[in-house]
Amino acid sequence: MAPWSVIAVAIGRLTATRRNANLMKGRSQWFVAVRQPYPERLSLGNPTRYKTVLIRPNYLGLAGQGVSCATHARRRHHQLRLPPLDLVRLRRSGEGAVDMAAGAVPSSIPGLRTRDCGLSFAKSVDFARVSCAPGQPRMKLRRRHAAVIRSSSNSGSEIVELQSASEGSPLLVPRQKYCESLHKTVRRKTCTVMVGNVALGSEHPIRIQTMTTSDTKDVAKTVEEVMRIADKGADLVRITVQGKKEADACFEIKNKLVQKNYNIPLVADIHFAPAVALRVAECFDKIRVNPGNFADRRAQFETIEYTDEEYQEELEHIEKVFSPLVEKCKKYGRAMRIGTNHGSLSDRIMSYYGDSPRGMVESAFEFARICRKLDFHNFVFSMKASNPVVMVQAYRLLVAEMYVQGWDYPLHLGVTEAGEGEDGRMKSAIGIGTLLQDGLGDTIRVSLTEPPEEEIDPCRRLANLGMQAVNLQKGTVPFEEKHRRYFDFQRRSGQLPVQKEGEEVDYRGVLHRDGSVLMSVSLDMLKTPELLYKSLAAKLAVGMPFKDLATVDSILLRELPPLEDADARLALKRLIEISMGVVTPLSEQLTKPLPNAIVLVNLKQLSTGAYKLLPEGTRLAVTVRGDEPYEELDILKLVGDITMLLHDLPYSEHKLSRVHAARRLFEYLEGNSLNFPVIHHLQFPEQIHRDDLVIMAGSSAGALLVDGLGDGLLLEASDQEYEFLRNTSFNLLQGCRMRNTKTEYVSCPSCGRTLFDLQEISAQIREKTSHLPGVSIAIMGCIVNGPGEMADADFGYVGGSPGKIDLYVGKTVVKRGIAMEHATEALIQLIKDNGRWVDPPAED
Repeated sequence: MAPWSVIAVAIGRLTATRRNANLMKGRSQWFVAVRQPYPERLSLGNPTRYKTVLIRPNYLGLAGQGVSCATHARRRHHQLRLPPLDLVRLRRSGEGAVDMAAGAVPSSIPGLRTRDCGLSFAKSVDFARVSCAPGQPRMKLRRRHAAVIRSSSNSGSEIVELQSASEGSPLLVPRQKYCESLHKTVRRKTCTVMVGNVALGSEHPIRIQTMTTSDTKDVAKTVEEVMRIADKGADLVRITVQGKKEADACFEIKNKLVQKNYNIPLVADIHFAPAVALRVAECFDKIRVNPGNFADRRAQFETIEYTDEEYQEELEHIEKVFSPLVEKCKKYGRAMRIGTNHGSLSDRIMSYYGDSPRGMVESAFEFARICRKLDFHNFVFSMKASNPVVMVQAYRLLVAEMYVQGWDYPLHLGVTEAGEGEDGRMKSAIGIGTLLQDGLGDTIRVSLTEPPEEEIDPCRRLANLGMQAVNLQKGTVPFEEKHRRYFDFQRRSGQLPVQKEGEEVDYRGVLHRDGSVLMSVSLDMLKTPELLYKSLAAKLAVGMPFKDLATVDSILLRELPPLEDADARLALKRLIEISMGVVTPLSEQLTKPLPNAIVLVNLKQLSTGAYKLLPEGTRLAVTVRGDEPYEELDILKLVGDITMLLHDLPYSEHKLSRVHAARRLFEYLEGNSLNFPVIHHLQFPEQIHRDDLVIMAGSSAGALLVDGLGDGLLLEASDQEYEFLRNTSFNLLQGCRMRNTKTEYVSCPSCGRTLFDLQEISAQIREKTSHLPGVSIAIMGCIVNGPGEMADADFGYVGGSPGKIDLYVGKTVVKRGIAMEHATEALIQLIKDNGRWVDPPAED
């Protein structure tokens, strides 16, 4: 069956509604009915295999009379009265305008599609729209053309614009709100949730937390670990509670901490164990439940067909199992986190929504509806994934749906299984930092495969970054944003350099199709060419450089060597010959010209024509801030030979937001059909801490790359090691799912469930497999999130029982019960058996 059924619009008698469609009746009314086999991607109505929606404007073509709406879902019937709407005019390219009847319904009702009209509508912030011009032929809409709905009532939005979902698509998608402001950081307003004596919410600082790694039954060790964490400055501590013995130990842990004057709130981490949750709610301050496995069985990754009755029965089962915990939390004044994990969605949710952000949100909403039904509101949400792109999409969709519903619950942010070292910090900075820049997030955890107290420092740095952006309301001049894709990743790919006739060198390699890395080079580095080539990660053959998988693509040379410095100029010539771009300022190129260099200019030099002093055909790189008046940016339309733009906004301008200024720049480029590649150029102050550099790069450039905005990076920090800057650049691109230059690891942070020394085993596996770019390996301490998170990995190494390891290919277990001492070699053999192994390169 097709994903959508046909709907018909006409004036006539109501006909029997069959599987595909039908409606219509009366002279003064017209009806639209649609059966939808699967819920619309941006809809959060109660899931059911089929839904019928009836839209009934009072009179076709008569504006301002109001709209009544009936929905039928799982044998429920709701009547809604909506504000009156004006008649809509939809402009079509080159074909004039078409009058259309329009209606609006709350967004909990699914979107509609009409093949007759060639128009489709998804939902928006506070309502979904439907409109149709009966008898009109199919319309081919371009993204830049949109329908506008005007409300004749005084309430709500006066004008809402609908855009085509993609170039040439008939699907019109209303802009959906996911944050308070699109041009500055404004913290999303939330209610206050009390976790013991700590308040979470928009009226309070961003709280930081971590999780113990000791066996919860070892009371003394767990108490010692909690004390270390508290002394480091955490606001909350989470402890895994997997069984009755651990639940009993929690009472003793709490008492011993109180005796030692430690009142830090404790959070119980619950999976698969409703009875355990009921027990521990009597002593801990907050209960984290995973909607994917609290009442459902462990996912088998099976597609299950449900009837409406069967689906309803499962929801009733969840309510029966979950309600006692809600009542107990109300009784004891406990808080709750409804924490969805991308890796542990139930088979039921995945059968309806797939392994997707949409499924993550609906999974959490099922539990939230029960809380609200029982008048319990002391809870927060989380939407964690090991993939920062998925994580960001899930949180945005969650918040968008909360805006629709009028909910204001706080958010716990985190990228799960981030890993260790700079990789783990970078993934967390990309995911958490992106959302903080949009004013989202009230408590955060940076999950690292390191001792839990080591998570506190990067967590605090991220929280400080978020609070500073909120307090300063960092942003840029207001602008209208029409093109950025908030909820699904679609990369804007700039036009890579094309070789022109008569050019002496090949410019096609100065940028990389999957994301480019540029580095700044000093004159001193040119004095030792072979060391320079190695610093740029170029391979050497008989002293000559050539590009490899993770070689820098282009360099910025702020000062050219003197004309008489033959050795330095020869080194640059050899780089240019291997298609490495050499970017140098206009003043340098005019006084000490370097053949085939790319010349860096600013907008003023373009508008005054100073660049015309260069030989005709010279390639240009243009540096822009993003907050310039559009009149100044218009010069970009008139100048040829622009190879790339460098987006460079100084950090010294504290109230300007690099992220929002860049979004404004991309909006201008897209609106004017300018497809120049854009490089994010970040210049860091001297003496910046390495963790701050990683977090600022991930939060600034990463926040744009996860939306598909940007084609590469240029990170500058004069007092940092060159290799560190280069690796950070490649890590950032890989963390944003762009350019893979090394093995990807999905590594859990360890907890009381972990069945082996995660840090030791992770180091061992990395040492033997780190040379496999394009291969992803999951290293999981236990089975709780294992198979699901390995949807993002090629191979999995999972603790199955004490001393035993299970190996996976994707989500499928292929070997069980391998003795730990042989498991790493077995993993390597598994990679070989699947044709993904290459021998490590010989050291130079």
